[in-house]
Amino acid sequence: MTLPEGTAEPRFATDIITFYHPEFWGLDSADAFRDWAVKNPEPFWERVMDTLVDADVTGIELTFAPGDIDSALRAFGSAPAFRRDLAAMGLSVVSAFMAASECPDWRRAENLPAIVADAERRAAFLADVGADLLVTGLPMRTTFGTRPPFFVDAAYMTRMADIAHVVGEAVAQHGVKLAFHTESNSTLWYERDIDLFMALTDPRYVWLCPDSCHIALGGGDPVAVARRHSQRIALAHWKDAVKPIDTELTVDGTVFAQQQPYMTQLGTGIVDWRGWADAMSLTPGAGVVLIELDEAADPVAALRAGRAVAKQARGR
Repeated sequence: MTLPEGTAEPRFATDIITFYHPEFWGLDSADAFRDWAVKNPEPFWERVMDTLVDADVTGIELTFAPGDIDSALRAFGSAPAFRRDLAAMGLSVVSAFMAASECPDWRRAENLPAIVADAERRAAFLADVGADLLVTGLPMRTTFGTRPPFFVDAAYMTRMADIAHVVGEAVAQHGVKLAFHTESNSTLWYERDIDLFMALTDPRYVWLCPDSCHIALGGGDPVAVARRHSQRIALAHWKDAVKPIDTELTVDGTVFAQQQPYMTQLGTGIVDWRGWADAMSLTPGAGVVLIELDEAADPVAALRAGRAVAKQARGR
C-alpha cells in the first residue's frame, strides 16, 4: 500500500512497558527494577523521556506500575506539571491502560460504583494531561478444564456490555473515550469475542483497541478484525506474533510470562503489516501508531526498528 500524496504522517507512540526490562536499568531482575522505579519516580521518568526523544517517538501510553498515573503524579506533582514537562521535550500522553489487576473486579456486580469511580479518576487525569483515551480489557478466562467451567456466553458478554456502557458514559463526561484491548487469554481475545462484544455495545460510548499480536495468538486474523470494526478503532497496538498459542496456558499470575515466547519484534512474525497498516489508515485512530514492545533491553533500537517496519508497511 502506498498512501496518497498529502496524507499526514502519524505520530509514533509506545507503551511504557517498553521500558520495563531490568537490563535497560542495569539491574538483575524485574523485581529489582520495579522496587527501584517505585522508590525513584523522578529519575525513572527522566530516563524514559530522554529515551523517547532519542528514539524519535513522541507519544506514550501509561500503564500499570511503575509507569502509571500515580507514579507520574509522584514525580511531577500534578497532571498539568507532567503535561508541561512532556511538552517541553516534544512529548505527550496518548492514552492510559487500565489493567484489570489494578481495578475493581468487573465480574462482581457490587463493584460497579468503585469501577466507575476508578475510571473517572483516571479520565480526569487524562483530561488534565491533554489525552482523551482510556484503554482497558475484559476479565481473564479461567484455565481450560477448571471446574466449575466458566463460559464466555451471551449472558456474560451482556453483563460486560452493561458495565462498559456505564463506564463509557462516565468517562465521556471528561471528554475521554473508553476503548477495549484484545488481550490473550482474556474474555475479549478470539475474533468471536470481539464481534460479540462490539455488537452488544453502543459505538458512541465503547471503542476498540485491537492488538495485532494478541488477536493472532488466538488464531485470529488481525487485519480482518480491523476491517470489520474500522470505525470503532480509537487506537491500536502494533505488535507481532510468532504463531498462535498452541497449548492451554494456566491462567494465573504467570500467564503473561507464559505468553512471551509467542511474541516477537515487529516484522519478524506472522502479522500482515501491509494489510494492518491499510486497515488502520481508515480508522479514527489513524493518527497514532503505537508500537508495543514488552520490556525491551534496548528501547531505542527496538523502537527505531518498529518505526521502520510501520513506515514500510504504510508505503512511506
